[in-house]
Amino acid sequence: MTDFGECSTMASETGPDLGVLTGRLMRAIQDELFQRLAERGHPDVRPRHGTVLAHLHAGGLRATDLAERSGQHKQIVGTIVDELVRLGYVSREPDPADRRAKLIVPTARGKDEIATARSILAAMEERHERALGGGTFTDFKRMLQRITEQQRDWRSQEDGDVPGI
Repeated sequence: MTDFGECSTMASETGPDLGVLTGRLMRAIQDELFQRLAERGHPDVRPRHGTVLAHLHAGGLRATDLAERSGQHKQIVGTIVDELVRLGYVSREPDPADRRAKLIVPTARGKDEIATARSILAAMEERHERALGGGTFTDFKRMLQRITEQQRDWRSQEDGDVPGI
């Protein structure tokens, strides 16, 4: 067993761990995205709103589907939807497939925010692709996706696959 002093030395030799790196990346992306969204007419959108807006499409989705896609609890999604309704980005509409259910549908303002965010994110990716080179950036995204999928599946992995368990 190592003590904390050894762990911090080891971490500094290999660089920050995956959680730190991905957290830094997420915050840096959010900083740029939400500043640019504010400059383009969406100053009231916050990172938490991405739980809904990043997964929404023009036809709308049920809150349960948004919760599943975002990995958030339905209650959290419901609270965010309430905020977005108040801000004018989405509305709740009857689901034509089941009148008892509601669809979360983007308004014109919501559609503009979604399109603007996608455009900003595409420009950020293009910038990184130019800096790293197309093949390297494509490989990076593929590997990051693979790591993300493996991490999401951690419960189904056998205990023997995880060091220290």
